[in-house]
Amino acid sequence: MLHLLGLGFLALVLVAVDTYTDWLDPLTSRLSQAALPFQWVGNIPARVSEWGNESVVSRMQLETENERLRRQLRVHKAQLQRMAAIAAENSRLRNLLNATELLKDRVLVAELIGVSPDPLRHTIVINRGRVDGAHAGQPVLDDVGLMGQITGVREHNSTVLLITDSRHALPVQVVRNGVRAIVEGTGDFRRLQLRHVSPTLDVREGDQLVSSGLGGRFPVGYPVGEVIHIERDPGQSFLDVEVEPAANIERSRHLLLVFSAVEELAGPVKTDEAGGG
Repeated sequence: MLHLLGLGFLALVLVAVDTYTDWLDPLTSRLSQAALPFQWVGNIPARVSEWGNESVVSRMQLETENERLRRQLRVHKAQLQRMAAIAAENSRLRNLLNATELLKDRVLVAELIGVSPDPLRHTIVINRGRVDGAHAGQPVLDDVGLMGQITGVREHNSTVLLITDSRHALPVQVVRNGVRAIVEGTGDFRRLQLRHVSPTLDVREGDQLVSSGLGGRFPVGYPVGEVIHIERDPGQSFLDVEVEPAANIERSRHLLLVFSAVEELAGPVKTDEAGGG
């Protein structure tokens, strides 16, 4: 008991001396420095807990931020694809506008709204009909060449028989020398053929074919295609001449209806469903 009282009295004396004098300052400084390692070790559990909490929160924040950025990236990719589609559409419309400036006949822009599900019938539906002045037999073009002709007209839409349909034929002439022939559809979107070409006829690979205007159905001078292959079989009376269509038969969406001055004066030309030249 006396020892405890002695120690308590000594502690009070030391506190009083430290408070009212600077005698113990050197000793206090040394003791503080000596105690630093013990304080650092004692704070380790708290530091570990704080670091763990920060790491967990940071990981959750990163995952949330990454998911938000992924969603934004998907949205931006979709917008970019839409922009690319719009840019391509603008380019096609610009080409179509340029084509209308080269045509001497009046034209009307139409849009493809349907395609025949029958692979043996190359027909499409456009959004122009009787109210727009469309009529049977009317030529239809895209920005680079003849696509076909209207064979069925309704109030607000029309059916177009494409030149690649096996039932379609039209008179053409070779740009190089004016030689006339008949080009027929083959049922292949990428191939036409010339009918009854004599081996003596001056037709060469690379020749450009345009509409001849014979028969009064198609105006003169519109691009039809290019001769890409000529096969000469000695056992046959005629040449096998393949023609690649000038028009983008499978890809064009915006088309031109041609109103020639002759047609506007004479009225609509009648045609049967099979078309023809």
